[in-house]
Amino acid sequence: MTARLMLRGYEPGDASRVLDIQRRPEVIRWLGNPPHVPMAGLEEALRWIDNRRQREARDPLDMTRAIVVRETGIVAGTVSVARAYRRNGDFLGEYEVGWHLHPDSVGAGYATAAAQALLDHVFDRGLPEVWCGMFVGNEPSRKVAERLGLPFIGERPDPWYEGESWLYRIERSQWRNSGGHDSSPASGAPGDTRN
Repeated sequence: MTARLMLRGYEPGDASRVLDIQRRPEVIRWLGNPPHVPMAGLEEALRWIDNRRQREARDPLDMTRAIVVRETGIVAGTVSVARAYRRNGDFLGEYEVGWHLHPDSVGAGYATAAAQALLDHVFDRGLPEVWCGMFVGNEPSRKVAERLGLPFIGERPDPWYEGESWLYRIERSQWRNSGGHDSSPASGAPGDTRN
């Protein structure tokens, strides 16, 4: 939680907002590999919500949170720390932080603040390290990762997705020693990272 935001699990009542976010090409172009297909309707949004709840029930560190603006109650978007499965389907204990926002919520610093709060939480729960990857060219997401203080590994073949990505990785001790982020004004992009 932050002064301006509340992070919570998605609820069935959020389905219309999930649909509104997940049907937008400017958001989903950066999600998945290949990029997601726009959501078709509320039933698909409800399945998306249920899938996120089931993932967390199986692994408490695999969590997706709605970013809720306290002042308005609007779901600005999503922040998550998710299991990162290798292209062959193997899970090697790697987790990736990601975020995406509705276009009406870009530019207010929500992605950075929400990711910082979620990283604090998962590191408090004992996660030893977190990755962050984004497709090359996703400049707004790169800026969020840099504001968070995530060390840049480089532009490399992506271990989880096809092609090249900008990869970041931070260990729990680095996060704690760095304070987790800088205090510069933050923005976001409609679709930021791949979770």
